[in-house]
Amino acid sequence: MKILLGQGFSIFIILLALATLLLYTIWGWPNDPAWWSLLENTYAQVPFGAWIIIILAFMSFSFSLNTLHKVRDQEKKIEKNLRPLLEAESFVPSKKKQSYSKRLHVTTNQLEQLIMTQRKTLQRITNEKAEAQDKLIQERIVQERQRLARELHDSVSQQLFAASMLLSTMVEIEEAQNGEAPKTLMQTEKIVQQAQLEMRALLLHLRPAALHDKTLKQGMEELLMELQQKVFFTIRYRLEEVPLPKGAEDHLFRIAQETLSNTLRHAKATEVDILFVERDDLAIFRVQDNGVGFEVKDAKTGSYGLDNVKERAVEIGATCKVVSVPSQGTIVEVKLPIEKSEIPLGTLQGRELENDSNIISG
Repeated sequence: MKILLGQGFSIFIILLALATLLLYTIWGWPNDPAWWSLLENTYAQVPFGAWIIIILAFMSFSFSLNTLHKVRDQEKKIEKNLRPLLEAESFVPSKKKQSYSKRLHVTTNQLEQLIMTQRKTLQRITNEKAEAQDKLIQERIVQERQRLARELHDSVSQQLFAASMLLSTMVEIEEAQNGEAPKTLMQTEKIVQQAQLEMRALLLHLRPAALHDKTLKQGMEELLMELQQKVFFTIRYRLEEVPLPKGAEDHLFRIAQETLSNTLRHAKATEVDILFVERDDLAIFRVQDNGVGFEVKDAKTGSYGLDNVKERAVEIGATCKVVSVPSQGTIVEVKLPIEKSEIPLGTLQGRELENDSNIISG
């Protein structure tokens, strides 16, 4: 309303000034008797001068109202055409219904392109920020795992080792003096030894899963050589260099860690055989122990910690098979198909294929 009154009054002043200028051109200065005729002559008892003012005011406010109405219509049309941009829809203006100027049409298209570009930029920045945050979180998790592993190894693990050595000495002394050690002392020694295995399994879980600059064979050799010096059972392994993508190697290394950790904690085995070879365009990883085993069909969800192993195998397109017989042992086998493009041609020449039953030698 304020806009209408302001615009109408402005137009009225302009028209009144033009009318006065026109009368001045015809009659001269206002003291001329012709000017008084505007007040003396009337129509419907209203002086001609008042009629001129009324007509000019009507014309001014009519023109202002019409202009305002057209502006509002244009605003509605522009809003209607710009609304799809706000709703992330495709903006295609209709040529038949388009009544605003070509220049405005070009400006609208430019605005559309700007908004779409800004939207894509914001999405890219958001994705990059999320990826950077995830990467930072993963780095902090790895650092924290390494810190915990060092502290546990330097404190609790060393204390358990010292307690185990002390108990072993006490058992030997009792056997030398009395011919047999007390059962409570023997049980305590077994508990401490089991605690050592649990600690080593935990440290194995806390090891970094990434191989960095090492191949899978090199990483597993280092892992198994370290375990051989710390466990009470025999570890045999056969490892080959198998060409695999970096992601598949990292997942298989993590599968090896988790499988060996489960063996340490639950199997109570005296012998463990580890195999990693390539046969018939398959990368085969196998862990076999002679431990207590379990009933696979009766195993609860999460039992033996194999769910994570199966999930990791699925993530890299591998198959995971678990065979276990109570009191006889367990076999965990992962087979990953190898793309032919990943295998150097030279490695395929002169290679002898072996049956799976002969892969692990006693």
